[in-house]
Amino acid sequence: MEEVKVVYALIKNTNHHLLMVHNHEGHWSLPGGKVELDETLIEATIREVHEETGYLVEVGKLLAVNESKLTSRNHHALFFTFEAHIIGGVEEIALPDEINNIEWVPIDIANGRMPYYSEGIDKLYESHALYYDQGTI
Repeated sequence: MEEVKVVYALIKNTNHHLLMVHNHEGHWSLPGGKVELDETLIEATIREVHEETGYLVEVGKLLAVNESKLTSRNHHALFFTFEAHIIGGVEEIALPDEINNIEWVPIDIANGRMPYYSEGIDKLYESHALYYDQGTI
């Protein structure tokens, strides 16, 4: 299996609603996607959020690491979910071939759309992992 790294951004607005995207495969998720070659997790998160939503973000804490073997794609996927804050940009679907809709939703609706966080998305805010980009050595 090929190892694939995927990043997601958990972005909350002042109403405590979460930013979600609906992709061309028919799934709702947090904005994010595959980390490209020679790209850090933070760089990938910033790029993916901008490509999918039009927003520029500052990436904060690493909130979760999930792992899955996606046999249909022959991938061993590692999913990194970061907290992020909007610092600019305008909401727009820049990649209509990939994203069908962008929506701000209450946490309970987000939990229903993303069942892979078994304890609920709000639990992600209760703790975090330390993440250090040690640069190029």
